[in-house]
Amino acid sequence: MKKVTIQDVAHKAGVSKSTVSQYLNQRFEYMGVETKEKIEIAIKELNYQPNILARSLKQKKTLTVGIIVANILHHYSTQVCRAIEDFFQGHNYHVIICNADDNPEKERKYIEMLRAKQVDGLIIVPTGENRELYKRLVAENYPLVFMDRKVEGININNVILNNRLAVHAAVFHFVEHGHKKIAMITRTPKVSVREERIKGYFEALEHHFLGNDVEFLRTTELENIQHEFARLMELKSPPTALLVGNDLVLMEVLKGVKKGRVAIPKQLSILTFDEVNFAELYDPPISTIAQPAYEMGTKAAELLLDQINGKQMEESRDYLFEGILHIRESIASLK
Repeated sequence: MKKVTIQDVAHKAGVSKSTVSQYLNQRFEYMGVETKEKIEIAIKELNYQPNILARSLKQKKTLTVGIIVANILHHYSTQVCRAIEDFFQGHNYHVIICNADDNPEKERKYIEMLRAKQVDGLIIVPTGENRELYKRLVAENYPLVFMDRKVEGININNVILNNRLAVHAAVFHFVEHGHKKIAMITRTPKVSVREERIKGYFEALEHHFLGNDVEFLRTTELENIQHEFARLMELKSPPTALLVGNDLVLMEVLKGVKKGRVAIPKQLSILTFDEVNFAELYDPPISTIAQPAYEMGTKAAELLLDQINGKQMEESRDYLFEGILHIRESIASLK
């Protein structure tokens, strides 16, 4: 069968090739409703498939962007990816999602692969370990946005949570309920988001004159979280409240709660970063610090598209979002 061309669509719709081209590129400023309808009907009846490769060469764009997340299992990551995909779908872009597993080598390979595919830009939750590669992308003015984490010395737009403020709010809530022995458990602080939360934790303890007991801070990898939680609860004077670093850490903590038969909230009050689907279904329902992940993903997508379109950007900066406390029955009052 003969391949249907843009000329065939123009002939059937009774318009010029340039008018069909304007329709395909969504330039509707001077196009009447009747003309749009004629072209749409012609495309459907002829089953016309635009030559995406040819259009990409003409526009010098592939209309594709890449996302590299640290761990796709995070509820936060899936929400962010959904927001970015929704935004770019609305602008006729395709999205390729890659999962780096917090592995710098995987991250490097994904960046190189996506560049080889000539994606128009990248949104990355960085491992922080590929500094020279990040610097090269910035030097080339390649459209790039970081999410969730900052990398010192890399001058680009960062879309992040105000982590220190969120931790201060969490500790304040514990203190309001009479807690003085407040612990925190999180993954090893290899990236900025964990470092900021730990700083916020010690700042908040100092602000409320609660001392600086390093025994109450536990940092380790996921496979050791249950062990560290058990050690925390075996202290001579164990904590009465626990701030959990993220949703994956929470899963391990709750396994430790079950194994150790720790009574929540009678024995230990819990508040965790990241809103998760089961938080309200757990018994008792878990208090959370929700990140506005969808809004953050949308903002990152907007910033990236502006760069792709060559919009004159202001000085690169941090776009800070505030966490939202969802207080449920996992926090007991000691007053």
